[in-house]
Amino acid sequence: MKLHRRKVLHLAAVVGALPFASRHVWAQAYPTRPVRIIVGFPAAVAPDIVARVIGQALSERLGQQFVIENRPGAGSNIGTEIVVRAPPDGYTLLLAVSSGAINATLYSNLGFNFVRDIEPVAMIGLGPFVMVVNPKLPAKTVREFIAYAKANPGKINMASQGTGLASHLMGELFKMMAGVNLVHVPYSGSFTVDLLSGQMQVAFVPITNVIEYIGDGRLRPLAVTTAKRADLLPDVPALSEFLPGYDATGWNGIGAPRGTPPAIVEKLNKEINAIVLDPGMKARFIGLGVEPLSMTPAEFGNRIADDTEKWAKVIKFANIKAE
Repeated sequence: MKLHRRKVLHLAAVVGALPFASRHVWAQAYPTRPVRIIVGFPAAVAPDIVARVIGQALSERLGQQFVIENRPGAGSNIGTEIVVRAPPDGYTLLLAVSSGAINATLYSNLGFNFVRDIEPVAMIGLGPFVMVVNPKLPAKTVREFIAYAKANPGKINMASQGTGLASHLMGELFKMMAGVNLVHVPYSGSFTVDLLSGQMQVAFVPITNVIEYIGDGRLRPLAVTTAKRADLLPDVPALSEFLPGYDATGWNGIGAPRGTPPAIVEKLNKEINAIVLDPGMKARFIGLGVEPLSMTPAEFGNRIADDTEKWAKVIKFANIKAE
């Protein structure tokens, strides 16, 4: 029996569309079993808490458990590599944080490329930092601080949470853009006591870590590190008001192994955006020091790539080596 040419073409089109249709139906049903969110940090620290909040909300919305799995070590690189090596099926996700963009240059022997090997799924929010000084320092504004630092090169101690971490690189970006010489003092733990005593004069820290000390006057905020003023400290100027182009913000988001089906990425993006835009969830995230922000996967990918390029310049300028 001969088939009419038009029928043959129609059958070929139907057969060709079957794999796409099956993938689409599969993505619509996703998830059909528990999903892991890998966190490259210990339990109870800020990224872990953010992951648990978003995981619980996704569990409620999608009807499957989103289980948090802490795999700390090597500045979050261990957790990232687990996700990179996982099947790209949507059942292993990464709590992606801004340190991934830093580590891309800081570590020379990574077994993966953060920009190339992690599929950007959705932004959760920004983690604004603030530049604070001990009130004994005779500088009440960023302009006064820069003038004082230039008049006293190498005499101001800048504390950080460790070499190559966000608090360090934000300070190095400030030094680079302001043209000042500050003495970097890395800590393996908290430096708050030394900052309050005046042994350390300046630091770049998450707002929630020091908001109590700002409120009672034991620390003086000079500026937030976000491109615009932060909701948590609306009366404190942004560093970009003094140093145009300065934007050094931590962030949290969700990533997946490269090659994860686009329909699953889009479904997760839609759900996460709905979560971060919900008024109740927004208030909850702000209380955790995270300013919720929705993005498309492409926008999130651009943010990761831009930050990777920016921190590479700072790391090379300051000749920072991973410890």
